[in-house]
Amino acid sequence: MDTDDEIDASGLLCPLPVLRLRKKMKYLGRGLIIKIFSDDPAAEIDIPHFCIEENHKILKKYKEENKSGVTFYIKKC
Repeated sequence: MDTDDEIDASGLLCPLPVLRLRKKMKYLGRGLIIKIFSDDPAAEIDIPHFCIEENHKILKKYKEENKSGVTFYIKKC
């Protein structure tokens, strides 16, 4: 999937992955897609919660085989 921006939040604990996502989304144009990877277990809850609150759409969520974390593709709405 093509993305317009990307965040690698490896090693960052709650709330830092969501704070970085919030900061990037602020400057991202409507309809554009951002990819974020986080290895913080709380991110699986925090990122979807953030998207619901801010009315953004999670297009895809998956766990990579060789990484202990989760990747989200999020569309700014």
